[in-house]
Amino acid sequence: MVVSKHPEPRAAYVHVPFCHRRCPYCNFTLVADRLEWIDRYLLAIESELSTLGHPHQVDTIFIGGGTPTLLDENQLRRLTDLLRRWLPMAPDGEWTIEANPNDLTTQKCDLLARQGINRVSIGGQSFDSDKLRILGREHSGDELRSAISTARQFFSNISVDLIFGAPKETLETWIRDLQSTLECDVEHVSTYGLTYEKGAVFWSQRQQGKIQSASEEDELAMYFEATEQLTSHGMIHYEVSNFARPNLTCRHNETYWNAMPWWGFGPGAASFVAGKRNVNHRSTSKYLQRIEADQSPVSESESVDWVQWTRERFVFGMRKIAGVDWEELEKSGHRETLMSMRPTVEKHLEMGWFIQEQSRVRLSWQGLAISDALWPEYF
Repeated sequence: MVVSKHPEPRAAYVHVPFCHRRCPYCNFTLVADRLEWIDRYLLAIESELSTLGHPHQVDTIFIGGGTPTLLDENQLRRLTDLLRRWLPMAPDGEWTIEANPNDLTTQKCDLLARQGINRVSIGGQSFDSDKLRILGREHSGDELRSAISTARQFFSNISVDLIFGAPKETLETWIRDLQSTLECDVEHVSTYGLTYEKGAVFWSQRQQGKIQSASEEDELAMYFEATEQLTSHGMIHYEVSNFARPNLTCRHNETYWNAMPWWGFGPGAASFVAGKRNVNHRSTSKYLQRIEADQSPVSESESVDWVQWTRERFVFGMRKIAGVDWEELEKSGHRETLMSMRPTVEKHLEMGWFIQEQSRVRLSWQGLAISDALWPEYF
């Protein structure tokens, strides 16, 4: 049985795969120093959007990367004009663009705000010069502060990404990053432990013994320090890695955590529409070539049946600090699947990794620390 209960998507993700250079921790779908491809990319996005057939109103759009703000003002106008045409935003919608600190000029911010973007997610990663150098970032801490200040003139909803557990990082360095972020008074903070992904430069360097990853104890200390610092200053810890001022959570990402449908456009972009999950070709050149040849850019496709959707709805929903309402899931999910999952839920409750309050199941403090290790048991 294929999932047929999902309504039409009310969210869209658009992937912009361009960067000046690839950071050593990154294995995302992107191309470095290929600015001459951007106009081809915009034509391809226009073609892919046209497959919608007619405009579809959405509640959220997320332009991610790569580095979307690498596009010049004319290119950004072309991209956002296309999105305004094919994916008109609902009156109270959330339209996010990811930004590199050095790209956030007054002119670009003014353009983006006039085009309707109302949320900026800045890939700051750190305010510490040594840490930024190790991470391969091209901006300084002062430039990050300046970018936030510039964005503040045009946007009332600003998010900052931070990385912890970088090589040679100490808890003191991380605390300074958190304090600097709080001083900037942003609305949203995402904190990510540095991961070593195959294909990234850091992966090879660690294999060769050139760098060392942080210990689990240090990473846990940094994670819980972020929780303490940010929540004590009025931010709500609403998802494993995310903190927000009241009523300013990332509505787009909640689409994923609630296993709701969304459209995806661009190289490597995933979509979940009408019970089918599609992923576009991850190679930007192949993506462009396929669309230019009037071929589908999709390279992977699977039908998500009711059983799989039920498991995903639980696992993705458990990333939220509020957890999942089990009784509500019973009404929409596959009952036999939920019955088969329940002994594992009971085991994790008994181990102290989950907490159940009435019908709601959520991660405990201890469960937050090991959550990624728990989810394979549900698939």
